[in-house]
Amino acid sequence: MIEKDRKLAQQIYLYLAALFITSLVVSNLIFQKFFYWYPFNGTLFGSQLFELSVGILPYPITFLITDLISEIYGKKKANQVVVAGIFSSFFSMGILLMADAVPALENSPIDDATFEKVFSFSPLAVLASMLAYLAAQFIDIKIYHFWKQLTQGRMLWLRNNFSTFTSQFLDTFLVVSLLSIFNILPWNLFWGLVLSGFLFKVIVALFDTPILYVLVAWFRKKFQLKINEEIRL
Repeated sequence: MIEKDRKLAQQIYLYLAALFITSLVVSNLIFQKFFYWYPFNGTLFGSQLFELSVGILPYPITFLITDLISEIYGKKKANQVVVAGIFSSFFSMGILLMADAVPALENSPIDDATFEKVFSFSPLAVLASMLAYLAAQFIDIKIYHFWKQLTQGRMLWLRNNFSTFTSQFLDTFLVVSLLSIFNILPWNLFWGLVLSGFLFKVIVALFDTPILYVLVAWFRKKFQLKINEEIRL
């Protein structure tokens, strides 16, 4: 690879890392708002289908990005992005805690009560989310590369969906489990929340497979990569 292409590949990697970190941090800032999506009316174990936190919306983007980085840049680079994302999330939470502790002026457009209502969060909820997410992302990358090696770089749809479905279920299961253990969520809604959240993620993940194919095809054409070949930075 010529130096010009190597610099371009490095620049794209940084942009992908920025999108990943932004999506992860934002999901932790907005998770307290809930929305509904009723493509069909139904319940699972007493929980209405697709009544979800808006924090779930950026999550599929993060798994798409790690799969793309895994495919093009390799396992090591994908793991580095995940670690950077976790560090950024905890750092942003620290800044919010500090901002919440500082008293607002009387003429401040946003008073203490409003700020706390919007940005306050349960440390246990954030910890549960981060631990589950960390485990899910590393497992996603590991499963992705297992299938990549097994298929010798072919059948992209298989490793993309198989790794994402498995890791998304693990992420949803662990988050709801930890929140239930810490009595933040009631146990009677456990399976309804797990299956509803997982099903939503699966639907979104199915739509990102064609996007991954397009992006991988572009990378291979631009950087003249063979099947199963990765860019080494």
